Amino acid sequence: MIPLEMHAMTDVGKKRQHNEDYVGVSLTHGVAVLADGMGGYNAGEVASRMAVEIITTTVQKKILQMPTAQINEHTGFTEESVLVRDAILQANNSIFSTASTQQECAGMGTTVLAAAFYGDRITAAHVGDSRMYRLRDNILTHVTEDHSLIHEQVRRGLLTAANARNSSIKNLVTRALGVEANVEADIVEDMVFEGDLYLMCSDGLTDVVSDEVIHATLTHYWDNLPAANQRLIGLANEAGGPDNISVILIKAPKEEKSTKGFFSRLFRK
Repeated sequence: MIPLEMHAMTDVGKKRQHNEDYVGVSLTHGVAVLADGMGGYNAGEVASRMAVEIITTTVQKKILQMPTAQINEHTGFTEESVLVRDAILQANNSIFSTASTQQECAGMGTTVLAAAFYGDRITAAHVGDSRMYRLRDNILTHVTEDHSLIHEQVRRGLLTAANARNSSIKNLVTRALGVEANVEADIVEDMVFEGDLYLMCSDGLTDVVSDEVIHATLTHYWDNLPAANQRLIGLANEAGGPDNISVILIKAPKEEKSTKGFFSRLFRK
């Protein structure tokens, strides 16, 4: 697996009393999961934690023993992608069952974004509006597309991204874990190159900080992931911090090329 750096951070923000976001990373297994909970008194915290812990544990148990990037003949995805998807479905079943049987958890749910790095590849799978970006060659792109009503309006050209951040429906998601017995996770597979930087984040960041500012921040702090996370959370709080804020940064560092051997051969007599 390409060597990685990972750093995760979550913050309650300025307006909320509880942090219903939950994050988890496993550098040794190349796994990162972020969830943004919702519904019920403190139940959002329960749902997001369940999602992260179930998905992380399930993927960790198998991913290192799998043949790297073998294609599943039934899905067309890699076996690692199928593993992440199935882990999300398992988390949905557990959260839905808990919400249905425990009164204090009724109505709870959560978004989820899970990433698995293996060999020179990444699988990103998500449900809801927690988002992944990729910074490559100074170009910031969206890896995932939000499952939200506001995203549908932006996608159709009915609303600009800037206006979407001020919309009254910006927090209405069209998919979430725990809400229904069945859920569909979108899967994105990508190649990972040296120098790639991936950002996973909850909407507590993207609702108040523009892509342009995120781009500039990631570029400025590329060499210092903890400082980058702190700055991104700081920007969201400076903009009012209306929601919990979570960020995970994963970088495939550029390998330093030594010229010592080249010059010793060039000038050897």
